[in-house]
Amino acid sequence: MSFFRNNLFIVTNNHRLRVIVQQKTHPQEIPVIDVGPLRDHTPSDTRAAAVSQLGQTLETVGFAYLSGHGIPAELVDGLRETAIRFHDLPEITKNGIRINTAHRGFIPYSSSTLKTSTVDNVSKPNLSDSLMIMHELSEMELRERAGQPLQGRNQWPADVPELREMALRYMTELSRLGRDITIALAEALGLLPTWFLPHFDCPTLFLRLLHYPEQERDSQHGIGAAPHTDYGFITILAQDDSGGLEVRSKDGTWIAAPPIPDTFVMNVGDILSRWSNGRFASTPHRVINRSGRRRFSQPFFFDPSMQSVIECPSSLLHAGDTPLHPPVCWGDYLMERLNRNYTYRQADGK
Repeated sequence: MSFFRNNLFIVTNNHRLRVIVQQKTHPQEIPVIDVGPLRDHTPSDTRAAAVSQLGQTLETVGFAYLSGHGIPAELVDGLRETAIRFHDLPEITKNGIRINTAHRGFIPYSSSTLKTSTVDNVSKPNLSDSLMIMHELSEMELRERAGQPLQGRNQWPADVPELREMALRYMTELSRLGRDITIALAEALGLLPTWFLPHFDCPTLFLRLLHYPEQERDSQHGIGAAPHTDYGFITILAQDDSGGLEVRSKDGTWIAAPPIPDTFVMNVGDILSRWSNGRFASTPHRVINRSGRRRFSQPFFFDPSMQSVIECPSSLLHAGDTPLHPPVCWGDYLMERLNRNYTYRQADGK
């Protein structure tokens, strides 16, 4: 185990060295954090060190690689292989489960444009298509939440029947990891470990199975995902070996975030940054598929309940300070962004 871990860090350092050379000697790097200790909520020096490292990393970089997460590699790889089978279906078949008003289903190529990006003036659509899966609701929950935003049925492809079970298992495992991280984030902020948890009684979950078609290797226009920050709390990403994810450093240069075996890439979203009064950085990032082949990734977004009010805890403010942002309802914040960024939600198609 230690030999593998040493090799992992050697690989990581090689990636960092290559990134620094490509980015003309930028000292910032994306650390690998062993989150294994966070799975045990019993206080210990090991856990305290992991919490501290996570907090410091999210304050300075906003991104981290997560190792020791306990998610089986066969589940991560199996979901990717199943997603590839879905994306290989004929377009007419995929359009049979085209995205619905509950934001579940197939999102066709070039049908989302990040108009709400605060880091770029985005006018061109993302060069990707995807299958959007959200939290699964029971029949009782569907009746109780009828008419509420984003509360509906997932759409599952009949031609890839195994995708449903695998995706739901994946979301269960990633939700467990998200909860462990949420507890650690509260501790890193000096809050009670359970401080965030009431806001996740009915979490808003997104699993997006993304496909970036092959682009010209030297293309200057093949932006798979335009520069943006994520809307929500945290994102936990599994990516294939194509590369293409880039993170913007504080001096404006772009740092590659290449895949590292048996890790996830995690980043802070806007809502967590607001909650922490800007202490945790919601860092801009983008995807450019320069691999010369298709790219597949599976971001999982772990977000609060739709009714949750996001307000900076008073204990994070020094005497005389005021919050950087007013309170906001997560559901309202989210819907404003979805309504502007997705073509299917706009009656005029703009």
